[in-house]
Amino acid sequence: MRANSICWRVVVSAGLLGLALAGSGQVRAADVKVGFVNVAIVLDQAPQAGHARARIEREFAPRDREILDQQQKIRTLEDKLVKNAAVLSTSERERQEAELRQLKRELRRSQEEFREDLNLRRSQELSALQRMVTEVIQDMARREKYDLIVTDGVVFAGDRVNITKRVIERLKSGFKESGD
Repeated sequence: MRANSICWRVVVSAGLLGLALAGSGQVRAADVKVGFVNVAIVLDQAPQAGHARARIEREFAPRDREILDQQQKIRTLEDKLVKNAAVLSTSERERQEAELRQLKRELRRSQEEFREDLNLRRSQELSALQRMVTEVIQDMARREKYDLIVTDGVVFAGDRVNITKRVIERLKSGFKESGD
């Protein structure tokens, strides 16, 4: 729903700009500088994105190992229970089954918390990267005197107006300068 809303805003904005330019005798189409940025490609190829993914992976690796250890412990206990079922007393078997159920509940809870925390962290990193990309695009627009830069909802953008690669290059140079 949000993407459709943004798409319509871009289309309406571009249309209004076109009407304003067409109605104004002072501005000709040749005087308008338009650019297009494929933000999805920028977010995928920017070095900051790879750095953020690696940072998140390092941050969540210990918890991931804990979950794997919990899973292994459960498998080991299940195997042991199956193997020894014939020689265990009813009360001991029931105790071990209850312990397994408890461990499985804890594992599910740990996995859910892990997923929630991971998704939240990814969202935070993506938001920061999106802000950075927006700032780079706005800076390019001001410096290079663009009248309009569009992103989403574009059916076609020729090479002459597609500045996606230049935005990525700007992000790369900023990444090198920051030392990350």
